[in-house]
Amino acid sequence: MTVDEHIAALDTAGQTLADAAAAVGPDADVPTCPGWRVRDLLRHTAMVHRWATGFVAEGHASYRPADPEPDLDGDDLLAHFRTGHASLVDALRAAPASLGCWTFLPGAPPLVFWARRQAHETTVHRVDAESARPAHGAGPVAPALAADGIDELLCSFHARERSRVRTPEPRVLRVRATDTGDVWTVRLSPEAPRTERGGPDAPTPADCELSGPADRLYLTLWNRLPDSAVTVAGDASLARLWRETSAIVWS
Repeated sequence: MTVDEHIAALDTAGQTLADAAAAVGPDADVPTCPGWRVRDLLRHTAMVHRWATGFVAEGHASYRPADPEPDLDGDDLLAHFRTGHASLVDALRAAPASLGCWTFLPGAPPLVFWARRQAHETTVHRVDAESARPAHGAGPVAPALAADGIDELLCSFHARERSRVRTPEPRVLRVRATDTGDVWTVRLSPEAPRTERGGPDAPTPADCELSGPADRLYLTLWNRLPDSAVTVAGDASLARLWRETSAIVWS
């Protein structure tokens, strides 16, 4: 995906998140984030958006901690979220391709990194907000965006030494998107996972394979859907291991 496509996805996801939050109100439970209500979701995402905007708009070359989550509620909190989201979108659209600033995942120039990361941050939390409207349910994630997000999760987040997805003996987990044709082979061991992109006939035998439409895989791997949302073939204990150890937490 291009930077412009990521920014467009971020723009749409943020607006949809805010609309869903407005429809249910700040007290509604967020089933995909146990223990959270909609106000917690808005406060967290508003904080992240402003934190990211600081790097993009001001070009900070090193890590800076985020400001505390806003002590707001109701309409004031929703307005705060909308303003911060719009500022992030505007900052990304105005940033040059040569943007230089701090990032926290390897492999991409800063503008590419921040546009992609915030597109997926906001898309996943859009699904969280929509989960608070059980009668409506969460809308789908576009296949190309979902496949891109799986790639970020497997090849960037869980390439870091802090990943807790590990096995005592070498094992192989395969992830196959049946609609886009994308395939990832995740090599598990006592070390951090190592993921390779492969074609539809990836030769390495897998101990477990997760397959299904890209958006179902995306939300399953982000622990927003149960394993039953996709097809699990082979050793299901690896799917359970992922669910139990793969969470990405704010720190």
